[in-house]
Amino acid sequence: MKINKIFCAALLYLLASMPACAGSFSSSSASAEIKFTPEQIIQFAKQVEKTLAAKGAHVAILARMGRPASELPEGMHFTHVAFAVYSQITTSDGRKVPGYAIYNLYQRNEHPEISDLVQDFPVDFFAGVAVMEAGIIIPSYELQQRLLEVINSPTYAALHDPHYSLIANPYTLGRQNCTEHTLDVINAAIYQTSDIKKIKANEKSYFVAQTVNVNPLKLALGSLFSAEVSTSDQSGKPVTATFETIAKYLQKYDARTELITVTPEK
Repeated sequence: MKINKIFCAALLYLLASMPACAGSFSSSSASAEIKFTPEQIIQFAKQVEKTLAAKGAHVAILARMGRPASELPEGMHFTHVAFAVYSQITTSDGRKVPGYAIYNLYQRNEHPEISDLVQDFPVDFFAGVAVMEAGIIIPSYELQQRLLEVINSPTYAALHDPHYSLIANPYTLGRQNCTEHTLDVINAAIYQTSDIKKIKANEKSYFVAQTVNVNPLKLALGSLFSAEVSTSDQSGKPVTATFETIAKYLQKYDARTELITVTPEK
């Protein structure tokens, strides 16, 4: 009994210190703990949409904070990443209005080791956040147009691997999280290919992943006791893709990329 308590305590500590997309981080708002009023969420979601529209963004990479920054490992700030795509949105009464649709990779509530590609909207995206802060990467116009082509093609779904891991290695196949899928789609657009082997080869050559600074014992316990944590695609010190590393990658290789942080208006 004492050993079990130690394992559980270690696991809880691990999950509290893991990076992007754990548990509710990459699940839909239906399973998230709501910490803000509906009015606050709606107002912030509209503010983010207005920011995107003011920049003329057709496609952007959008990030949210599912946990306070103080609870995340060094070098990590945001916990879930998706594409925001300017679209004609059909309202409940059948009207067509301009807005942004959010293209996510979400974990299943009952089986967090499995993910699905799900489209929702900014209000859904921010419903379960711990902090009202959004990260936005706006690629160059040329890359946005290429991203639109990929997102609207069979390649977008073909690049999805439903075998989820919280710390998926972006250089390998077999496990994937929201940030890795986002990175794969970006590189499919940059290199204009749907060949995952070519995409991974380029990621190994040019993308610098984030080292996951978690105690090896905690990581081992996490992989034993949590279905959403796997090290099967890792070798050596684990690495993963994050919003921050994707931003650095695009700022280096897509010169007109813009990085924006949005917080609630006072």
